[in-house]
Amino acid sequence: MSTPATRAARRTRPHDDAPDTTTAFHRLAALPRGRERDRVREEVTKAWLPMAHRIAARYRSKGEPMEDLRQVAALALVKAVDRYDPSRGSAFESFAVPTITGEVRRHFRDHSWALHVPRRIQEVRNRVRIAHQELSAGGHEPAAADIAHHAELDECEVREGLRALHSHTALSLDAPLGTAPDGVSALADTLGEPDPGLDTVVDREAVRHLIARLPEREQHILYLRFFRDMTQAGIAAEFGLSQVHVSRILTATCRELRRKALGGAP
Repeated sequence: MSTPATRAARRTRPHDDAPDTTTAFHRLAALPRGRERDRVREEVTKAWLPMAHRIAARYRSKGEPMEDLRQVAALALVKAVDRYDPSRGSAFESFAVPTITGEVRRHFRDHSWALHVPRRIQEVRNRVRIAHQELSAGGHEPAAADIAHHAELDECEVREGLRALHSHTALSLDAPLGTAPDGVSALADTLGEPDPGLDTVVDREAVRHLIARLPEREQHILYLRFFRDMTQAGIAAEFGLSQVHVSRILTATCRELRRKALGGAP
């Protein structure tokens, strides 16, 4: 048979396995700073630590190490113990659970992304995720417009949120590609490389009109040397000149183009 004291204890302890620390919390609130208060505070924290670990365990499949989550939950429990005021009459558990849960979620928001994501995008992502889950419960894939209406967002925000849903972690460049073409085995193999030709684009454009004013022979020699990559000996054979003569033509022509391109007299 339950007694009034038992019923009162149940009202202040929502779960049957919650420790009865009501007396300890009242004592903690009355004690001045010192060793005795630290001892009582430590006892209360240890008593509620299993609950903090249970809350952390709810997020074990979210990609963060379990030990990190337990540590975050334990630190949040300490904050809850320090902030709890037993004189208000509410159960410690009803105060501590939201505090610990909020700290664990904040940990995911601030630390578990592979890249820094603005808080606004994270919040939009959560609203889009919830709206998508609720709308897709009927068995069909909701359109962006439906999600926007349900989450009270515009469609641009929904598209940002949908992209963020799949951007929580980053792929390694060494990640294998299952259906890769010959010679491509990892993601890094599909990435482009800097084109060295881009470095010469500005220079070529700067001298294009100057080259057009050169005599036809000099234009042709420049073309063969720098665009066809022919050797001076090969050019000399084509024009019936000596290699030394071709070298002099190239040197003089390039010097003149450089002078004019840098602002010399035409």
